[in-house]
Amino acid sequence: MHPQQSLVSELMAQLQGAPMQQMAQQLGADRQQIQTAVGAALPLLLGALGRNAAQPQGAADLMGALQRDHAAALPQGLGGLGDLLDAVLGGAGGAASPAGQGAAILGHILGGSQQQAQDSLGQATGLGGQTAGQLLSMLAPIVMAFLAQRVQAGHMDAGSLGQSLEQERTQAQNAGGLGGGLLGSLLDQDGDGKLGASDLFKLGSAFLNNRR
Repeated sequence: MHPQQSLVSELMAQLQGAPMQQMAQQLGADRQQIQTAVGAALPLLLGALGRNAAQPQGAADLMGALQRDHAAALPQGLGGLGDLLDAVLGGAGGAASPAGQGAAILGHILGGSQQQAQDSLGQATGLGGQTAGQLLSMLAPIVMAFLAQRVQAGHMDAGSLGQSLEQERTQAQNAGGLGGGLLGSLLDQDGDGKLGASDLFKLGSAFLNNRR
């Protein structure tokens, strides 16, 4: 049987080109910097969803949210991504706007680890915590809509969704790099584990060198 392409690789491929450029412009950051940050943020978000789905009732709750709130957001798969990104980038600031919803979705995904995640990502990529937080808020609804679309296309149930996200989490941590390192730090419950700021800088520069 063919090894399935990872969700991170699939989504990263869809974000190449115009979407990546749009995010860089919106955040006033260098495109390569955003490319690096997105490459770390996707395994972080999908890995955190894997952790949440592993909790009792976690996969069923996530499945309910995907079907209820996110299934219509990316109706044409690849084609719908640009429209969704436009809505996320252009949304006026209210809580009900796509931009406001992105921040709320991010809070649900990362829970109490949100501040730590955005600070660590900002530090490792040079974006700073605030810009990294904005980037994560842009990506959170895209990740959820993408997952909802995969669930529909693959006729997945809560069990197979949980399994798929658990695979993604394991893969990200085993792969290492910046995304795996951030995820490992996040999953180390209190964030007091092995990854200090200097480790993150090392991971960041190693990741940048690999992407040349």
